[in-house]
Amino acid sequence: MTQPGIELQELIAAMEQRRTKVEQGGGPERLKKQKEGGKLTARERIEYLLDPGSFLEMSTFVEHGRNRLMDGVEAPGEGVVTGSGTIGGRQVFVFSQDFTVLGGSLGKMNASKVTKIMDLAAKTGCPVIGLNDSAGARIQEGVDSLSGYGEIFYRNAVYSGSVPQISAILGPCAGGAVYSPALTDFILMSRGSSYMFITGPEVIKSVTREEVTFDQLGGADVHTRRSGVAHLAYDGDEAVLDGVRDLLSYLPQNAREQPPVRPTQDPAQRRNDALLELVTPDQRKPYAMHDVIRELVDEGTFLEIQPDWAKNILVGFARLGGQSVGIVANNPKSMAGTLNIDASDKAARFIRTCDCYNIPILTLVDVTGFLPGTQQEYGGIIRHGAKMLYAYAEASVPKVTLITRKSYGGAYLAMNSRDMGADVVYAWPTAAVAVMGAEGAANIVYRKDIKASDNPEATRAQKIAEYKDAFDNPYVAAAKGYIDDVIPMEDTRERLIQTFSMLRDKEEVRPYKKHGNIPL
Repeated sequence: MTQPGIELQELIAAMEQRRTKVEQGGGPERLKKQKEGGKLTARERIEYLLDPGSFLEMSTFVEHGRNRLMDGVEAPGEGVVTGSGTIGGRQVFVFSQDFTVLGGSLGKMNASKVTKIMDLAAKTGCPVIGLNDSAGARIQEGVDSLSGYGEIFYRNAVYSGSVPQISAILGPCAGGAVYSPALTDFILMSRGSSYMFITGPEVIKSVTREEVTFDQLGGADVHTRRSGVAHLAYDGDEAVLDGVRDLLSYLPQNAREQPPVRPTQDPAQRRNDALLELVTPDQRKPYAMHDVIRELVDEGTFLEIQPDWAKNILVGFARLGGQSVGIVANNPKSMAGTLNIDASDKAARFIRTCDCYNIPILTLVDVTGFLPGTQQEYGGIIRHGAKMLYAYAEASVPKVTLITRKSYGGAYLAMNSRDMGADVVYAWPTAAVAVMGAEGAANIVYRKDIKASDNPEATRAQKIAEYKDAFDNPYVAAAKGYIDDVIPMEDTRERLIQTFSMLRDKEEVRPYKKHGNIPL
């Protein structure tokens, strides 16, 4: 075998030298500073996230566009590492912003690297994962930087619902940079080292005189507990990346595929005797809906989404007989499970996400109604509550509803009743379906009888009992076909698995339209 000529050897050496420079990012000192801040480097994040040896880098030698302010400025790799690889053997595309190179700032060519892999992901039907760690727009590039953001935002929107888009916030994410993650399906944040905000603490201080730290303004706890912007928070880069892998395991590659099925050793026929002790007919006694969910699903594993925001409703992913399902459930331990503005937004968004990616929906109902009060009315509870109604009606995936205890008023409809498109509706013997609870209903329906009685309190108690017997139970609704069956609590897991299996090949044709007009 002949040896390469001296000229070829020089070319190869020059190529490797260029590659090494790109791989070193901002250089040893900046890489060291990144590590001292408790963060992985851009390339370490990709290496940790993807299956070993699977990363195929793209656009390695892209450089920034030259202008007067950028002449002489070096930006190896243009501040972002892009390419494809596999997670659990499944193809994904990923970009990882490199804070060691000009603070990971986004310029025109930086954006072109990101949009290229977004386009490839859409063409090949694969998820896109963004590892965000950027100071924002590259000021030196002016409007070109803004144009770059626009090109990314446009693709976030156009590819939404086509391929899963997941954002991991692992450092700063400020100004226009926050809108790309906000347009994706899920946002995961690292506590203590990441933040998101439109304007920083210094600008806020100069305009409003408020003094606030980066973490207080836009840290992980702020966005997972108060704003609802982020879905999950973890301690450290590795934990966030583990969370990305876990989340992806419930999602399909794209909207044309079904979610992956994971074999389970948890028998479909496993009895749920624990539910008999957990849920009582006494509506004044709250119970842990989390425990109900874990009792029903495979291996008791429930990936709750937005667990710290709008706690009166629970949403998340689990498996039943190996099949991914999305779960929406009232939480009796928080605000008695009532629906308010935030809960409506949280549920509607999750329902639509499940519908985008062919994930069946299980709804567990224990709800007294929508939260009353001027604050809710002035805040637009009508509009926000309508989002839930719209989301359930719009969703064409298999939808199963289980009424665990009470289901009253408009919230009965908002929690996916038969009328809103549920394919199958079950109830436990503890369930009660009515316009309102027996006590409130008796006060209205039998108001004259109670007022005219010699013993109003005794009459009131009697009328409440009469109303409960007549209406406040699952059998009236079952008799009218609104409930398909009242089932034994201990057989619930088996029944749910059978039902979702029955619905697996469901198809639903809707009237032609460009798109619906959800009440945003």
